[in-house]
Amino acid sequence: MEALRPMRSGNIFAGIPRDLAEEAFEPLVCAGSCTVERIVSRGHRSPDGFWYDQDRAEWVILLAGRARLRFEGDEVIELGPGNWVDIPAHRRHRVEWTDPAAETVWLAVHYS
Repeated sequence: MEALRPMRSGNIFAGIPRDLAEEAFEPLVCAGSCTVERIVSRGHRSPDGFWYDQDRAEWVILLAGRARLRFEGDEVIELGPGNWVDIPAHRRHRVEWTDPAAETVWLAVHYS
């Protein structure tokens, strides 16, 4: 019989760093081919010319703040609290903008 994994809990808004020189990525759950992570941005964006091209799909929901994603081919999605997007593997995209005046809190699920 397989041992039960210990239960974990927390608050998605707790422990946000005051100094966000770079985006903060925090894995919350990793199981098999699935990873759930919290991402916190404050005015961060992808470097000029950089595109994410991920091997796994990514479902992401914005919990707080505002953001703008750009997809290769110039499709743009504006996100506010509660908005989500399911990004297929290898769909090139970048973060164009996040709110510089407040934390933008994302919940991302990477899966195969």
